[in-house]
Amino acid sequence: MRASLIQLAVTEDETPDARRSRAAALVLDQHGSDLVVLPELWPVGAFAFDRFAAEAEPLDGPTAAAMSTAAHRAGVWLHTGSIVERAPDGALYNTSLLFSPEGQLAARYRKIHRFGFDRGEAVLMSAGTTPVTAALPETVLGLATCYDLRFPEVFRALTDAGAQTVVIPAGWPERRRDHWTLLARARAVENQCHVLACGTAGTHAGVPQAGHSIVVDPWGEVLAEAGHGEEILTVDLDPERVARVREEFPVLRDRVLGR
Repeated sequence: MRASLIQLAVTEDETPDARRSRAAALVLDQHGSDLVVLPELWPVGAFAFDRFAAEAEPLDGPTAAAMSTAAHRAGVWLHTGSIVERAPDGALYNTSLLFSPEGQLAARYRKIHRFGFDRGEAVLMSAGTTPVTAALPETVLGLATCYDLRFPEVFRALTDAGAQTVVIPAGWPERRRDHWTLLARARAVENQCHVLACGTAGTHAGVPQAGHSIVVDPWGEVLAEAGHGEEILTVDLDPERVARVREEFPVLRDRVLGR
């Protein structure tokens, strides 16, 4: 299975509409991949809190429309990172969308853990409540977003639901970059799964981004890691690797708590 992570640069001098067009073009360039992943909140910027309400959109809004078309034209499964979703009742959510190669919405995940410590996303957005998985032809995807990475119970729930590959779009700050790569590897090792962690480049509302998107295998080996700027990682994954690692080192069967 070939996966491409688009570490998109988010800068204040580019409009959301222009960035949507550019992101769609980058997705089309990955037509040889099976799965393409974008970062968290790239249409607006993960730290542009003052623009969340103005840029919020419904599930059939401009980002979903552009990404559905791009997925269909490229013939790929497309994890669109996330958008600021405005629900019918007016609540805002940090929502990830997964489109099939036919351009159909295959899964939606509302971020469970909101970052901000009583500020920003933590007070402006509502929390999701349900872990989400999606079956692809070669793997079962588990969906998580950015700050979720710090909460291992989310990934245990995804593993229990059958996830073999976990996708984590993020807008992770540069000042905590070491935590980003450390936690991505930890989640892969403890759940014996592939981890595809896709971050952003650039600066969101004055907050420099870590970049360093990373792909980790079920044994914790780093298969690819991006640098600081805009970059695309393309990696060939062996879907059978998860089953082999879990069979050869069956740590998950020895769980006592949380089963």
